[in-house]
Formats: sequence, structure tokens, C-alpha cells
Amino acid sequence: MQTALRASNAYRASIAHRTLKAQEAEVFRIASGGLRAARNASPTQQVRALADNRRLWTAVLDLVRDPGNGLPEGTKAGLASLAMAVEREMDRDDPDFEFLIEMNQQIADGLAGG
Repeated sequence: MQTALRASNAYRASIAHRTLKAQEAEVFRIASGGLRAARNASPTQQVRALADNRRLWTAVLDLVRDPGNGLPEGTKAGLASLAMAVEREMDRDDPDFEFLIEMNQQIADGLAGG
């Protein structure tokens, strides 16, 4: 228990020193990891990973639609279009996990590089 507490405290401390973009990139990487682990796993694991990914992309779509969002209009439109494409893919009976992973990775890489 003590080890877990120390690890948790160390993680919190490390996050405080990362930029917001780095933290956002990590969220996309975590979602990608969940999808990678689930792509050949049980249907239950796949549903869980897709639900996590859906929450992420729903948040992206909500944020780019927010009138207070200061991103350029073209960037917001592109992200909204991408979010809707990802959501459509997740709605399919047999979603393409590779596509979903790639989209998450592309966003993570963009955030990490920007």
C-alpha cells in the first residue's frame, strides 16, 4: 500500500511539471493503449476500450464546439470533422481498431510536437 501511495504521489508531482499539451497527448496515448490491448481481446474488453475512446472524442467535439474556444476556425472545423469520423467508426458493428489507434496517435504526436 505504501508503495502505491508513493507511486501515486510521484506521478502527481511529475504531471505538475508537464505542459497542458503534453498531458493532453498522454490522454490520447492512454486511449490508444487501451484500443491496442482490446483489438484482439474479448468483446467486453473491446466495448470498454471503445467506450473510453468515445468519451475522449466526445470531449474533443464538445470543446471545439464551445464558443469560448480560442483555436482558429479551420483547426476547430478539422478537429470536429475528425471527431465525427472517429465516432462514426466506433458506431460500426466491426470498428477498425487500427484506424482509431492511428487517429489517436496522430493527435498525440501533434500535441507533443506543438
